[in-house]
Amino acid sequence: MGLGLAALNRLAGSTLLDRAGLRKPVENVVATATRQGFRAAGAAQRTFQARTRMNKPARPTDAPDTGLFDLTPTDEQQMIVETVTEFAAEQLRPAAAGADEELTPPDGLLGRAAELGLTAVGVPEELGGMGTERSSVTNALVAEALAHGDLGLAVAVLAPSAVANVLAEHGDAHQQATYLPAFTDENVPAAALALQERRPLFDVFAPATKARRTPDGYKLDGVKNLVPRAAQAELFVVSADLEGRGPALFLVESGTTGLSVEADPAMGLRGAATGKVVLDGATVPAGALIGGGKADVFTRVVRSSRLGWAALACGTGKAVLDYVVPYVNERQAFGEPVSHRQGVAFQVADIGIELESMRLTMLRAAARAEQGRDNAREVALAHSLAAEKGMRIGNAGVQLLGGHGYIKEHPVERWYRDLRAIAVMEGVVSA
Repeated sequence: MGLGLAALNRLAGSTLLDRAGLRKPVENVVATATRQGFRAAGAAQRTFQARTRMNKPARPTDAPDTGLFDLTPTDEQQMIVETVTEFAAEQLRPAAAGADEELTPPDGLLGRAAELGLTAVGVPEELGGMGTERSSVTNALVAEALAHGDLGLAVAVLAPSAVANVLAEHGDAHQQATYLPAFTDENVPAAALALQERRPLFDVFAPATKARRTPDGYKLDGVKNLVPRAAQAELFVVSADLEGRGPALFLVESGTTGLSVEADPAMGLRGAATGKVVLDGATVPAGALIGGGKADVFTRVVRSSRLGWAALACGTGKAVLDYVVPYVNERQAFGEPVSHRQGVAFQVADIGIELESMRLTMLRAAARAEQGRDNAREVALAHSLAAEKGMRIGNAGVQLLGGHGYIKEHPVERWYRDLRAIAVMEGVVSA
């Protein structure tokens, strides 16, 4: 893509175009290419190879069930959250507006995020990571802290962790030995879950992408959209309908023949550099199937993703609240702060109430997941609250700023656009 744009820009700068009368057509081509991107093969930047031999997969153990619903973070969790919160305030928040405008994270930002070691949290110790027990609560707290800086950039940062978590929880011994060590290195690979599809009434449990069994493995055909950092990703976890068995997950390396990517910007999450992954007869080996194609594996991955989105919504909702409170206290109207008006004060109070209910429900679901207990009901409630109340919080933030809420000088309009994604996105993050 970079070479293509460079060539077109060089062509557009040539004086020969003026002589031939082709200046305007070529400039239109350059503008279109810059805006939409080129369709290109996946980023084949790395060869994944097993670094160790494993007789069985390494799985995180369940966290102990104390019988208490205690929301107090442990000392280790508190240290992680403080570090991530500081990173989000110093790195994500200042870069968010530019990333939204440019449709990509700024250079070096994701590398600095990788230095935090977030992907190593879910990787078992046997493979160089820090994971021993399930860390759903820690993952949720990290997602919440990152989203307080910016939701779109948080998605870009967390996309590799989602793939690492899927492999840690459901990958077999060979898959773990081949891919997971890369997520503990300094150069963490760009990776992403690809479950979303552009279809009316999209149901994540009924993907239109198809997987056919072949003598050597599987052949995938379909299109996935809104995949974070698709153009840079080196590894995808793709959902597909496996003939005769229902939805299943496959590991697909970006250099796979038949895989290409296209730019796919949306209303929100623009800093995540979302793209479209086109699978046209993409052939993967038999070992690419995750979890043996079992239905409960797919369900658990989707459930974990929905929990991650709920955590992100809590973080951005808190950002809205933290922004509007000083605004309404400082903004003067009729000789007094607008917060003295009941209509304003009640809206701010409602944001706080809805946010607290979202967060409590989300953390309860995360705690049950961490302990290996059934959390279907809790995740459904957390995701439903995040989808409905998160969008309402974003809308209230825009309303409370009045005309200022509609312009890009203030971040609430971006947060509103991002929060609307909670209701429609599947399979980008996990907790």
